[in-house]
Amino acid sequence: MQKDYLQLALHKFNLDTPNWYGWKKEDSEGNKISNDQRMTYANIKIIKEGATMPTEAEVNAKIEELKQEEIDRENRKASAKAKLAALGLTEAEIKDTFGL
Repeated sequence: MQKDYLQLALHKFNLDTPNWYGWKKEDSEGNKISNDQRMTYANIKIIKEGATMPTEAEVNAKIEELKQEEIDRENRKASAKAKLAALGLTEAEIKDTFGL
């Protein structure tokens, strides 16, 4: 299952106003937006008073930051696993003890 980085990023904005956004169901001309096209930056709508819309550049930067954090986390896990193996632990011991 692929992560929805757009929504993960949006949750990092307006922290004092949870659930601040939703998705437009119709375009500016009143045409229905299909479900597979709705969840894009262009179709975000603010649904809570006091929330502010981040720019697309801010959202894209947050997405890249979240992706990099995930890469860094996986690299740290691989490093820890290699260090444990170098100490003589077996794959099974590493998995059972540390979940790596």
